[in-house]
Amino acid sequence: MRIANILYKGERAGVLSQLDNGSFYFKYNENWLSNQSKPSISLTLPKNQVEYKSNTLFPFFYHLLPEGVNKRMICKTYKIDEDDAFGILLQASKIDTVGAVTIERV
Repeated sequence: MRIANILYKGERAGVLSQLDNGSFYFKYNENWLSNQSKPSISLTLPKNQVEYKSNTLFPFFYHLLPEGVNKRMICKTYKIDEDDAFGILLQASKIDTVGAVTIERV
């Protein structure tokens, strides 16, 4: 299992997990849910107490991945399989994302 904190403007908004069978789960932190001023991290992942489940990486997170030469460079530098979307996300999205969301490996 691999786990990452999902940060919104530097604050922990939720947790993204990948189980050993390859499925993904996203759940908002209780503090984030209870604060009305905190937004959803994505329109496709609205604030909800339900744990979101998917057989593949959620599209919102997939679109944070680098492409082309940047993806190949990250995979080569950190020895990550190019098909390991979550591994690439964990490495590339620590600081280099477009927007307010960053990812922090647990």
